[in-house]
Amino acid sequence: MGEVTHQQVDLMLKLYEIRREPVLREARTWYVANFRPSSAEDVARIAPPGSKENAFQRQVVSYWDMAANIVNRGLIDEEFFLETSGEQWVVWERIRPVIAAMRAAYKNPHLFENLEKHVQHFEAWRERRSPGMSEAVRKMMTAAPAKAKGAKKK
Repeated sequence: MGEVTHQQVDLMLKLYEIRREPVLREARTWYVANFRPSSAEDVARIAPPGSKENAFQRQVVSYWDMAANIVNRGLIDEEFFLETSGEQWVVWERIRPVIAAMRAAYKNPHLFENLEKHVQHFEAWRERRSPGMSEAVRKMMTAAPAKAKGAKKK
């Protein structure tokens, strides 16, 4: 475990403060509840260009890509950050099935690679601490929409 400085704590608290900003909070709530694409067509349907949903999707993913870049560069001790964060993993899991298509569409092979690299470190760290947790959470995330749809039909 690295030594955490007061400056890193201040930066961590600033990142948390930004997460509490009302529009980002609304965007994060929408993203977790609604953004589950499996294709580029799904992205266009769920978050069409110019829509509020598109802005939400971009805001959430770009926030976590920025935070990941800060951690990846060592500006916040990685373990310190990982001990108190997990939402970035969910954000990546939701965009992972379509990231190749997004990178191709934007002709940017580096699109959100800060987040991707960070989440790879996060998952390895989490597996060392709690083996099997990532797969268990993936299964719960997959099952949750199906349970919600079943409950609405009753």
